Amino acid sequence: MSRVKMENVKKIVLIAHDSRKKDLLEWVQFNRDVLREHQLFATGTTGALIAPRARLDVTRFKSGPLGGDQQVGARISEGDLDILIFFWDPLEPQPHDPDVKALLRIAVLYNIPTACNRATADFLVASPLFHGEYERQLEDFASTREDFARGFGG
Repeated sequence: MSRVKMENVKKIVLIAHDSRKKDLLEWVQFNRDVLREHQLFATGTTGALIAPRARLDVTRFKSGPLGGDQQVGARISEGDLDILIFFWDPLEPQPHDPDVKALLRIAVLYNIPTACNRATADFLVASPLFHGEYERQLEDFASTREDFARGFGG
């Protein structure tokens, strides 16, 4: 296990499927004072909605279906993003569903705090850990896989 330090100013990425954008915007506006203390990122359409309406600076990636989800996943794997707030719609099939699943897999793999609904996002920003430095554990999966393979003679 290694540890990855998250600074006081967190790098937070905001994503919402179309049917959840209004909910995310309301959440962001409600938490505006907390969020303005951090560095915000978003996929294209979500960022275009949030930045002017919540009056926050937001760095935008491409739209999710056009590669934005993959850009976010890559930035997570490079250690460039700390927290994922992703209001996704579990009832609406998405044309880029494989990208969504890959993004959620990367978030879990790299052990970043992830909120997929408003209640979890509320708990996340209310946590004392959100407001200071934090070291998250990162498993060495390559080593784990090698140990597993050796255990089976491979």
